[in-house]
Amino acid sequence: MNTDAKIVQRSIVGKGIAHDSAARHVAGEANYIDDMPELPGTLHAAFVLSPVAHGRLNSFDATEALAMEGVAGVWSAKDVPGHNEVGPIHTGETLFAEDIVDHEGRVIAVVAANDFETAYRAAKKVKLDIEPLEAVLDIEDAHRRKNYVVPVQEVVDGDVDTALADAPHVFSGKLKMGGQDHFYLETHIAYAIPGENGEMLVHSSTQHPTEVQHHVAGILGIHANAVECQVRRMGGGFGGKESQPTIIAGAAALIAAKTGKPCKMRLKRRDDMAGTGKRHDFVVNWKVGVDERGRILGLDAEYLARAGNLPDLTGPVITRALTHTDNSYHIPHARFVGHACKTNTVSNTAFRGFGGPQGIITIEAIIDTIARELKLEPNAVRAVNYYGDETGDTTPYGQKVDDNRLVEVTDAVLASADWQQRRAEIDAHNAANPVIRRGLAMMPVKFGISFNLTSLNQAGALVHVYLDGSIFLNHGGTEMGQGLFVKVAQVVAEVFQVELDMVRISSTATGKVPNTSATAASTGSDLNGMAAFKAATAIKARLTRVAAEHFDVEEEVIIYREGRVHADNRSVSFGELAKMAWAKRVQLSEAGHYATPKIHWDGKTMKGRPFFYFSYGAAVAEVAIDTLTGETRCLRADILQDVGSPLNPAIDLGQIEGAFVQGMGWVTCEELWWDKAGRLRTVGPSTYKIPGSRDVPPIFNVRILDNMPNREETVFRSKAIGEPPLMLGISIWLAIRDAIASIAGSVPQLDSPATPEAVLRSVREAKGRLKDS
Repeated sequence: MNTDAKIVQRSIVGKGIAHDSAARHVAGEANYIDDMPELPGTLHAAFVLSPVAHGRLNSFDATEALAMEGVAGVWSAKDVPGHNEVGPIHTGETLFAEDIVDHEGRVIAVVAANDFETAYRAAKKVKLDIEPLEAVLDIEDAHRRKNYVVPVQEVVDGDVDTALADAPHVFSGKLKMGGQDHFYLETHIAYAIPGENGEMLVHSSTQHPTEVQHHVAGILGIHANAVECQVRRMGGGFGGKESQPTIIAGAAALIAAKTGKPCKMRLKRRDDMAGTGKRHDFVVNWKVGVDERGRILGLDAEYLARAGNLPDLTGPVITRALTHTDNSYHIPHARFVGHACKTNTVSNTAFRGFGGPQGIITIEAIIDTIARELKLEPNAVRAVNYYGDETGDTTPYGQKVDDNRLVEVTDAVLASADWQQRRAEIDAHNAANPVIRRGLAMMPVKFGISFNLTSLNQAGALVHVYLDGSIFLNHGGTEMGQGLFVKVAQVVAEVFQVELDMVRISSTATGKVPNTSATAASTGSDLNGMAAFKAATAIKARLTRVAAEHFDVEEEVIIYREGRVHADNRSVSFGELAKMAWAKRVQLSEAGHYATPKIHWDGKTMKGRPFFYFSYGAAVAEVAIDTLTGETRCLRADILQDVGSPLNPAIDLGQIEGAFVQGMGWVTCEELWWDKAGRLRTVGPSTYKIPGSRDVPPIFNVRILDNMPNREETVFRSKAIGEPPLMLGISIWLAIRDAIASIAGSVPQLDSPATPEAVLRSVREAKGRLKDS
């Protein structure tokens, strides 16, 4: 299907148009669920949460809570009329704990009251009888005990053991990388409104309305057709609202069904951080064999991922980590193994990048180590390992890299960042300044676009054309601030060649477009944009036949331009043509459906073509570190990102900047910390540090790769943008390593995040090496 057909000149797609809610965002006029007018009798809910990491739930006593004025009731597992299940993949992942509580913050019951504060206080009044059990909190401890939530996964290609045995040089190492809280501005929230005949309308802050719909139906013991989930917008998601919202929506819907009253449930920041999943922290042990140039001959990497108490999405996250361990480099002999370690902490979940960052930081640390051990320039080691004619073009999982833009992107960013000059200046600075050290690093990213599970790569859209020429648009994607809605609206406006304000963007609703996939994996525009394109194109084909008949010309003569439909020197407005079509009883509505072609994946052999295409990018980062305090600062960042032919370059630039800063937070300042009892202590902005405006590099150069349309047939030849730039933030961590390496000329011992404490420990270790030498 040619997405350029019958469009003479693009007038809307490719323009930098503001986010459809931008003005309302800054004016405080964009409505979120908590801004919705509450219906009379609305109840408010709060969870009763486990205060311990592991224990046997013998009983709980809600007498004192129920005696409080305004409390409507307390519900737990025994009150669920249907299935006490909320797992996105596996069964046994319950809404309410039944016999065992297995992490601090585990949901035991829910309290409803006339107002939120009363519900919250009442939840604290519920007395819990929990018999303490031993808690496993450490990933490596869980691995030693063989405590896993899903079976081991392996990507194997070639003969790794022989490659390592025959390699001229063999290096090994261990890297620990921390997790990350999503810290969306809007915490989890749902508003459930009961209807007649058992129907339930759920407004949910979710990236996956269909999953909320199905789980609410399961909890209530009704069919999915009795539940509608709607989402106008979220105040951020980042993956944290993919599987987790079913917990909040399920509880609110249960109360609404039990009481016959609307119920709103929203989490306080502390409860949101303690009780919902995060990015997986990993430990990876690796061994690599290389030749004299640093060319990788074989790599053996074993990942230990903190799954937490339940599987959630850990299995697919590990899959993506394993399929991104190669990043941009051909590895002829590979063995990548991933273990999903069960710990008594909250189950980790999706987060922007979805395992990709963990795989990519691993191989980048390995490349950096190879270079420093062999006394080579890191970029030279990268270059000799890039996918290409000299090395190879097939990944360890069997997909051919046939749209390679690595050399083009990396050469361009090195040139625009004045690498050679700045490298010399930084080396001179470090030779004369023992306290404030500077570092410089470049890294590329090759990121696969598509869900690993092939069946998820589909989307639907609904388009109506009304008699005044205005257009109604609905699709399965959700808006969380990333600009998906305006991009898809641009696609529809482009097809009909009308002004963008003629396209009405509507809330995502399972009653309009069913069986949707999550807005995740950077596929939102690819899937929903193409579905909307197909729907609009089908209507346009019918309109074109009407226009051709009206003007008595061949269909090929008809041209759509600037809100009018032309045949040579004659024309009618788009609205007039819609009226003509209606008068002729022509259908002006269409449901479009799109399924990504070419992809396939075998989860048993871990082979196939899981990704429709790759997105490429590169970044150069410069940092300064204080060797006395461990403090760091990114002084400059230069980014070049491949987005194909962008649907909206302004939105894309914003996504690149935001993703980079979020990635920077993951590798520098965002640290999750549990005490010895398994209680998360970083549960708010006072203890959990996300990047602020002063952390953004003062020199921040972001560019989009020009004139490089996607080789695959995506909507208007665009490429995904949501996740790939996050990995470029790893360049800051590499630059910190470079600064530390300048002290003793050795491989820095630095885990992630590079907090001031971690940097100071690494600096002291480097100074110790220097002294010993």
